[in-house]
Amino acid sequence: MKKNNQNLISHPTRRSVLAGAAAAVATAGVAGRAFGQTEKKEIVIGNIDAYSGPAAVYSAIGRTPGAYFDMINKQGGINGRTIKYITYDDAYSPPKTVEQARKLVESDEIDVLFSPLGAPTNAAIMKYMNQKKVPQLFIASGATKFGDYKDFPWTMGFMPCYQTEGRIFAQHVLSTQPDARIGIVYQNDDFGRDVLKGFKDGLGAKASMIVEEMSYETAAPTIESQIVRCKTAGANVFMSMTTPKFAAQGIKKIAELGWQPTHYIGNNASSAGSTLKAAGFEISKGIISSAYMKDPVDSSWADDPAVKKWREFLTEYDPAADRNDIYAGIGYMVSQVMVQVLKQCGDDVSHANIMKQAANLRDFECDLLLPGIKVNTSPTDYFPVEQLQLVRFDGERYERFGPVIDGGGI
Repeated sequence: MKKNNQNLISHPTRRSVLAGAAAAVATAGVAGRAFGQTEKKEIVIGNIDAYSGPAAVYSAIGRTPGAYFDMINKQGGINGRTIKYITYDDAYSPPKTVEQARKLVESDEIDVLFSPLGAPTNAAIMKYMNQKKVPQLFIASGATKFGDYKDFPWTMGFMPCYQTEGRIFAQHVLSTQPDARIGIVYQNDDFGRDVLKGFKDGLGAKASMIVEEMSYETAAPTIESQIVRCKTAGANVFMSMTTPKFAAQGIKKIAELGWQPTHYIGNNASSAGSTLKAAGFEISKGIISSAYMKDPVDSSWADDPAVKKWREFLTEYDPAADRNDIYAGIGYMVSQVMVQVLKQCGDDVSHANIMKQAANLRDFECDLLLPGIKVNTSPTDYFPVEQLQLVRFDGERYERFGPVIDGGGI
C-alpha cells in the first residue's frame, strides 16, 4: 500500500484495473452522465479512511474493498460494468474528511461514497453529501445519527447502533450485578456520547450506579489518569467506550493497578487480533463485549466454510493483509453488501437508484455475519445490522453466550 501526494491510497492489486480504465474515466463516466445510465461502463466508488493518525488500526476497512472489487472486476464486473475504487486518507480528522469528500464528489465524480470511517468524520460531511445528493453508504460507524432517513436520506450507517449496544450492556449489568458501582471512560465525540446515552438509557432509574464518568479527546496520548479515577471511585464495573488504542491502554493500566472490575469493551474496539493482542491475552481474560460477525482469531471458526472462503480471498487478492485482522473481515463483508446493492440496481446506477436499492435489502446474508444475523433495510429503516450477541474473552478467544439480541426491539 502506497500513498501519493494527494493522499490517494492505491491498492496494489488494482493498479492494472485503474490503468486499463484510464481512458474510460474520461469517456464512459462522462458519457454515463450525459447520455444515460446504459452508456455508463464504470462505477466509481469513493472511500475515506484513517491510514494515519489515531484510528489507523481501522485502515483495513478502507483497504480491503480495493481487493474485493478487483476480484469482482476479474469476474466480469457488475451488470457489465467495472468498478473503479478510490480511497483517501483523512487521518481521522474531520476537516481533512471534508476536504477529501469534496475531492471525491467534485473532482473524481464518484457514484457513491462507500464505507467511510468514523462518527465525527462522517458527521462533518453528511450535510454536504445530502446537499449534493450523493449516497454516503454503509458508514463504518454505529452512530445513531446515521440512521436519520428523514433529515439525511442520502446517508446510511452499517454497524450495529452504538446506543443499542450501550443498552444491551446496561441490561447485562443490571441482571448480573444489580448493586454495581460503575466507572466509565468514553471518547468525547459522537461515538462515545452515543454509547454513553444508550448505556444510561438502559440503566434508567439505576443510573445512580455510575460513580465515575470520564471523557477523553482522540488527540490525547493516554487515558491512564481516567482509569485511575474510576478505580479510586470504587468502581467494580468498568465500561470502556473507546477506540482500540485506548481500549488496549485501559486493559494494561487496569492490570498494572491490580484492579479487577467486570470489564466491558464496545465491539468497535474488541478485536482479539488487534486490541487484545496488543494489550496481552492473559490480562484480557474475562472482558465482555458484543459481536455481530465471526472473529478470525477464534479457532472455533477455523473450519467454517465462510471463513475459509475469506482466507482464500485474502491469499489471492490481498496477500499483504493480516489474516487475523477483524477489520479486514469488516471490509470484506461490507463490500459484499455494496455489490448486492449494485446488482439490484440493474442498468440504472444513478445516485438515486443506488440509494433506493441500499434501502431495499431483505435478509441478505454476508459470509462473516454470525449465524442468525442478517442485513435488512427499508426506506424507513437505515440500520442494516441490528442484532448482537454478547461474548466473553477466555484468554484465547471470545465465547458467545446468551441469545442473539435484536436491538431493533429495544
